[in-house]
Amino acid sequence: MATTFPRPTVQQALDRAVTERRLPGILAIVRDGEDARFGTAGVADTGTGERRRPEERFRVGSITKTFTATVVLQLAAEDKLSLDDTVDAWLPGLVSGNGHDGRAITVRQLLNMTSGISNYSLDPDMLRRYYGPAFLKHRYDHHTPEQLVRTAMSHAPDFAPGQGWTYTNTGYVLAGMIIERVTGETFAEQVSRRVVRPLGLTGTYVPGDEVGIHGPHARHYSTNYAPDADAEVHDVTDMNVSVGWAAGGMVSHAADLDRFFTALLKGELLPRAQHEEMFAAEPTPEGKWIPGTPAYGLGMSSLRLPGGRTVWGMGGAINGSFSFAYGTRDGERMVVQNVNGDWNDPISLFMGVLEAEFGPAD
Repeated sequence: MATTFPRPTVQQALDRAVTERRLPGILAIVRDGEDARFGTAGVADTGTGERRRPEERFRVGSITKTFTATVVLQLAAEDKLSLDDTVDAWLPGLVSGNGHDGRAITVRQLLNMTSGISNYSLDPDMLRRYYGPAFLKHRYDHHTPEQLVRTAMSHAPDFAPGQGWTYTNTGYVLAGMIIERVTGETFAEQVSRRVVRPLGLTGTYVPGDEVGIHGPHARHYSTNYAPDADAEVHDVTDMNVSVGWAAGGMVSHAADLDRFFTALLKGELLPRAQHEEMFAAEPTPEGKWIPGTPAYGLGMSSLRLPGGRTVWGMGGAINGSFSFAYGTRDGERMVVQNVNGDWNDPISLFMGVLEAEFGPAD
C-alpha cells in the first residue's frame, strides 16, 4: 500500500481534527481502485509525540457488529441456522422478563435492530460505570454475555418485535451467543476461521479479557465524556472490552478494515442471497442513531453525504477510540478513519473527510 498523502482537501479535513477539534490524532486510508493513500494529523502517543502509522491497531467498537453479522449470514448460507429462527430456539428462556419474549424475536431482528430488546449499555449503572469518572475504576471489569443480557432483561422492551427500530448492543451479544451455540466454538474462533484467515487480515482479532492491544497501536485517550471544554484527558488504552464483545469488542487496523469492507461490498464473503439480506437497509428514525440520513441493514449501514452521494459501511466507538469505514457500493472506493480520542464530535469530523474524498454525486 502506498503511503503518500491524500488529496489536499482530505488532508485539510484531517488537520482540522487536531487544530479545531483538539483531538490527539487521526489517520485515514483512502483507496480508489488500486491506489491506496495514507494520511494523518496529530499523534498516536501524546507522551512521545510519535505520529500515527498505517500498521497501528485500534479498538473498533461497533464495527464489530459487521463481523458478527457476516458470520451469522455465512451460517445461514450453510443452513446451520435460519434468519427466521427465534432467539428462544437457540437460547431457550434467556430472553424473558419485563415483557421480553425470545419466542417472538427472530435472528434477523437481532441483526437489523428491530427486536425491541432493551440496550444494556443504557442501563443507569452501566452508564455510570462506562461514561463518567467511574470508568477509571471499572475499566477492567469482566462481563459475561449472560450478565449483559440479564442487565437488558431488567428493563422493559423499547417496542414489540418488528414494530420499531432502535440501536441496541444486546441484539449483537445474543447473535454472538447464537454463533457459539450453533458451531460449538467461541465467537473469536469463528471470526478468525471465517473472516480473518480467509482474507489474510493481520491486525484483527477478538481480545476477550485481554486488557492490552497486541502489536503496534495508538494510545487511546478519553475525557470520560465530561462536558467541560478543558476536561482532563486520560489514557484509557488498556481496558477489558468484554462489555462490548460481539457488539463492540474487536481490534483491527485501517488496512484490514479496508480489505474486510471491500470484500463485503464486492460480494466476496457471502453468497448472493445473504449478501442481499445484509444490504437491505431501511432508513433509521431521526435521532435514533448517528446524525444525517443513515439506513441500516444487517450489520451494514449506508450514509447519504451532503453532496448527495451514498456510501456503505459501519462506524464504531468505544472509550478513547472512534472509527469509520465507508465506501462506494461497488467497493472500488473506500475511506477508513480512526481518531484516538472520544470528544468534540468525531462523527461530524469523519463526515467532513468523506465529503472531501467523495464529493458531490455524479
